[in-house]
Amino acid sequence: MAPDKPRPRQLALVALFWLAAWQGLAMALGHGGLFLATPLQTLQALAVQLPTAEFWHRIAFSALRILAGFALAVVCGLALGAAGARWVWVRRLIAPPMALIRAMPVASFVILALLWVSSANLSVVVSFTHVLPVIYAGVLGGIADTDRQLLEMAAVYRLPLHKRLRYIWLPGVFPSFCESCIAAMGMCWKSGVSAEVIGLPDHSVGDALYRAKITLSTPDVFAWTLVIVLLSAALSALAARGLRRAKAELCGEVKA
Repeated sequence: MAPDKPRPRQLALVALFWLAAWQGLAMALGHGGLFLATPLQTLQALAVQLPTAEFWHRIAFSALRILAGFALAVVCGLALGAAGARWVWVRRLIAPPMALIRAMPVASFVILALLWVSSANLSVVVSFTHVLPVIYAGVLGGIADTDRQLLEMAAVYRLPLHKRLRYIWLPGVFPSFCESCIAAMGMCWKSGVSAEVIGLPDHSVGDALYRAKITLSTPDVFAWTLVIVLLSAALSALAARGLRRAKAELCGEVKA
């Protein structure tokens, strides 16, 4: 039985509770929001930033590079996942670097990556490397979950390759691939902005976040953090909607 979806009124009450808790904690700490900006201070700081060209320039700079890393990871993850499922030696060869990337802290990888790439392209490399293992595992798992009996039947009846892809492989692989892409979208934003905070490329979101921190502009720190969270949530929601719609069309599912 599917869990009940929260009603709008319930969501509003939950949001009000946490906003009140945030406000109360900020007031308890005092010092005019130096250590913890209030919700109002955060919104005021965001309102100052929104009309400026620099704000949107920073958003575009970071978004283009982080999404480029995500797109490259999807392409490479599909190719490596298919190769790993087809040849055992490829899967064994790829396993150590994938495990290493999963285990390595983002900060450590960023510092190493700065030795090889410029700070301007750092978020591309970091988002790519941290998304790739997720996509690879999703593709590999989807291929492994594909119904073997259907594949044997297709071989017996000599079903053409394009029909095998359309009616067997896509329904088998696409669900797992969709979920891995949705999970990876939020991950790429976190890792990409973390890379920018360390590498400090000019005109990036991470650079703005760091500058706000060193000048003790706590409301600006919270405003930029809110922007990052909202962008990550919005892009994850768009990716989920688009991928699930594609899944319904490609796999022949009935949309509710």
